[in-house]
Amino acid sequence: MSAQSIQKPENPTSEQTLATTPRWERRAIVDLANVRENVKRVAELVAPAKIMAVVKADGYGHGAVAVGRAALQAGATWLGCAHVTEAMKLREAGLTAPLLAWLHTEGTPFEEAIAANIDLAVSGWELDYVARAAEAAALPARIHLKIDTGLGRNGSTPAQWDALLGRAASYQEEGLLRVVGVFSHLAVADEPERPETDEQLVAFGEAVALAEDAGFDLEVRHIANTPAILTRPDAHFDMVRLGLGLYGLSPFNGESPESFGLRPAMSLVSRMANVKRVPAGQRVGYGLRYTTTEDTYLGLVPMGYADGIPRVANNAPVSINGKTYLVRGTIAMDQFVVDLGPDIDVDEFLGAEVILFGEGGPQVTEWADAAGTINYEVVTRISPRVPRFLVEGTWGESGE
Repeated sequence: MSAQSIQKPENPTSEQTLATTPRWERRAIVDLANVRENVKRVAELVAPAKIMAVVKADGYGHGAVAVGRAALQAGATWLGCAHVTEAMKLREAGLTAPLLAWLHTEGTPFEEAIAANIDLAVSGWELDYVARAAEAAALPARIHLKIDTGLGRNGSTPAQWDALLGRAASYQEEGLLRVVGVFSHLAVADEPERPETDEQLVAFGEAVALAEDAGFDLEVRHIANTPAILTRPDAHFDMVRLGLGLYGLSPFNGESPESFGLRPAMSLVSRMANVKRVPAGQRVGYGLRYTTTEDTYLGLVPMGYADGIPRVANNAPVSINGKTYLVRGTIAMDQFVVDLGPDIDVDEFLGAEVILFGEGGPQVTEWADAAGTINYEVVTRISPRVPRFLVEGTWGESGE
């Protein structure tokens, strides 16, 4: 495979590129071409609904600015973040698309957000803060009212919805804000057989109708996350929020992203730091929780939980020289061990590329299963110590 259009890493501490880093130790390779293809695939499924590309948590660990830009190039028209501080970084990077931030505290910089043309979610208490910030900024705020349809987190309860609509209408009449959207979050769309999604969609429809009856001219109504995008066309409304699917991952147990036409965007790779022969009975790692059963070779991979690798992912797979090996023993802060077996050529392994997950290696879901978690968490937790390298298309040893 050949490297194409290789760019600088998203990690601002690194000034090297994939093509000019022959002795790299670890890297997360983000294929922006796959991000674009994922947006195009979802656009086919949801048209005429718009797509909000969700790039919170630094783009699920992939790099928010680069992923956001790629998503917009491919047809997404909105960007979404949890926090205003995340959204401000996108504005500072020159991204001017409609942008929503939905999770606030009393310390949220509402005035700066309004000045930067960032839409703000409101569940209740935030309304007064946003109105005061709009007055201080001398600009009307754009807000999306959130209704809690059953997830039980943020959002107005149905019992409080009428009062929230009334307060928002008063502020809108004063010219301090404009209600441009109504939205909610689904709780179990990744379990399509459960009836609660139907119940939530009914509740959402009722909340939207009440908002429209209150006189709000809504631009967007949105509730669908990636699982609802893929399985519930009745949840698409005016806009969908594409999170996990943007990065080419499946939200469903036992179903691959490829079955939905999605392409994983991140590959996590390292290099074999050490190889040594040990006898049968050799115990390995903190807690000595693995013992070799025969004379064998142990390989040391220089990545650990400081890099975001789950400490509990014993027996997770890696790919080396085209073959799968398993993590053995407790994963440490900076390193983990794999058992390479009794019959290897050390020269073929020392310094060899180790693919934890991604192109040419295991699926990220296999690491999630080993750690008892979900694929969302595995990619999102990859730490800033791991440089991000942006590529367009395939990558490989020829790109070193």
